[in-house]
Amino acid sequence: MTKVDQFESQFRAAGREPFRYEPPFFDRILIITDMDGQEAQDWRDEIAAFLSALPILEDSGANREITMVLGAEFETEKDLLDLVDEKKPGLVVTYRHLHSQGWQWHYSLGEHLDVLIGATSVPVLVLPHPKARTKAPHAQQDTNRVMVMTDHLTGAHELVNSGAALCQSQGRLFLSHLEDSPTFEHYVAAIGKIPSIDTENARIKLREQLIKEPTDYIESCRQILADKRPGIEVEAIVDFGRRLETYQSLIRDHEIDILVLNAHKDDQLAMRGLVYPLAVDLRHIPLLLI
Repeated sequence: MTKVDQFESQFRAAGREPFRYEPPFFDRILIITDMDGQEAQDWRDEIAAFLSALPILEDSGANREITMVLGAEFETEKDLLDLVDEKKPGLVVTYRHLHSQGWQWHYSLGEHLDVLIGATSVPVLVLPHPKARTKAPHAQQDTNRVMVMTDHLTGAHELVNSGAALCQSQGRLFLSHLEDSPTFEHYVAAIGKIPSIDTENARIKLREQLIKEPTDYIESCRQILADKRPGIEVEAIVDFGRRLETYQSLIRDHEIDILVLNAHKDDQLAMRGLVYPLAVDLRHIPLLLI
């Protein structure tokens, strides 16, 4: 390696994008249900009580507008998209398997929700289905344990800001980044076939760098949030593992109240690879899909 290459590598390793504090503001909230009558009103009252406890809404005060769409107001996925386009909410609150009996199984989110998330850029708070009885005992009570999940935490300002805004004072905000162990081992094995590279040294240095970048970013989040949201504790989870299984364990062990995920990728209409199986599997807690 030339001195120029060494300098360039050191320069890139030192560079990092610090966290930017830009809290979201949801002044229009659209609650969507496939129920009608008293059943729908009872559910709305339950959700309104939960929403009123969210710090994300405190600053909107009297300007906050909460409306509800009932089951009789839409049938097809296009009907739903037209309603969302008409009302222009800043946040949609609903549950999986709208206008479907699919809540009895756990193989998808349901066609309406799949289309809604894929076709709009509006953040969607997905709650456990009210009839499924899968809700965790601690779910929809408070939000003192919020987790932000991504496979590329560095620069994920919107996710971190949303997670911080949801987290109650004296709560814990878990910022998580997991490198996929099988993928890491695949690349190390490929490096091992290049005679000019010391494989073990490459393994150590690559692992250190992959851990360093999200760790540094989380530290910048902690420093800024200590000033902007001094009541919450920021906890870092940076590790290697099998992502799906590891996240399931982390969410269970920490009794997470809301999981914040990035549902979109710039060049894809469908939900991001790891997000969808997690969203399908995690039927017991609310998910904020951004």
